[in-house]
Amino acid sequence: MSTGKQFRKIALSMPYALEKPHFDRAGFRVDAPRGKMFATMIADETEANIFLSVEEQEILCSTEPEIFYPVPNKWGEKGATTIRLGNANAATLKSAITMSWRRAAPPKILKELDA
Repeated sequence: MSTGKQFRKIALSMPYALEKPHFDRAGFRVDAPRGKMFATMIADETEANIFLSVEEQEILCSTEPEIFYPVPNKWGEKGATTIRLGNANAATLKSAITMSWRRAAPPKILKELDA
């Protein structure tokens, strides 16, 4: 069972990660020229959203529907995925956040880290 505090800790442990408000939510971005967002946490900290490919989303939502579901709007059709934090363990949370972070990180940072 994960909490908002654990989500925040894992998100901020990603390379070049920073937290900036996103409307009424905590937003997590890659601190790079474009500052692309990789996650948001809903204000009550019971759920968070990550940004995956449609294929990644389909895999997570079909294999662990008690944890993951598509955001119920146009963003969800593009891979935005909600995590029920109370149903996720730390390893699952870290894996999902890492997938989202890798989609947001610019190629230069990925190349630097993969070297």
